[in-house]
Amino acid sequence: QVGHEPLPPIVGRNVLGRKVLYLPGFFTYARHIVEVDGKRGLFRGLTPRLISSTLSTITRGSVKKAFPPEDMEHVSNKDDVKTSLRKVVKETSHEMMMQCVSRVVSHPLHVVSMRCMVQFVGREVKYSGVFSAIGRILKEEGILGFFVGLVPHILGDVIFLWCCNLLAHFINTYAVDDNFSQASVIRSYTKFVMGIAVSMLTYPFLLVGDLMAVNNCGLRAGLPPYAPAFTSWIHCWRYLSAQGQLFRGSSLLFRRAPM
Repeated sequence: QVGHEPLPPIVGRNVLGRKVLYLPGFFTYARHIVEVDGKRGLFRGLTPRLISSTLSTITRGSVKKAFPPEDMEHVSNKDDVKTSLRKVVKETSHEMMMQCVSRVVSHPLHVVSMRCMVQFVGREVKYSGVFSAIGRILKEEGILGFFVGLVPHILGDVIFLWCCNLLAHFINTYAVDDNFSQASVIRSYTKFVMGIAVSMLTYPFLLVGDLMAVNNCGLRAGLPPYAPAFTSWIHCWRYLSAQGQLFRGSSLLFRRAPM
């Protein structure tokens, strides 16, 4: 994601048989990290990431208790189109509220996790532990330092939820025939499939949020030549868009080298 490519691309062929340059994939870089840092290098930033995930889960549970899902109306096959759409909107609004609150609570540890990981680029040890990292960010950047990159992450979450739920609803309502014997099975998988598709479209928000979390924080990965000192996440988005890099890091295996 930060644009660090220590290994050269290799020549391969696409499905049409043409020669193309491929960047190293996940397994190649995993071996490279082990060679440089040992197996522990594969787990940089794991502790703050686990704490972040735990905080997110606890927060979602607390919001559910404060606003019980039992009060929500669930969509039924007996509902007319207008009623079912109203219920989907209500359910999605509830999900959005839980996601936004949990994202705000867990984001500071996500920032710490990102900075711990990208230290691999410049071989730094600025962020060596969770508590020392929190103290350093608080001292150097203040409270706002814990929330850099929060806005694009929240926007990505919100767009993902609404697109996924509404697309799944409209497909289940208009594209799946009730007379079809496997209609209920297809409907149960629609949201899952839509989730995969929409997550690919909202990936740029994740990328921009992660880059802003490490940008201009004193680590080599957040400084030129990997990235300029972005003034805002919109500046970061425009820069990546101009470079054709809005989906950088989205693929784990078949990574085409940029022209």
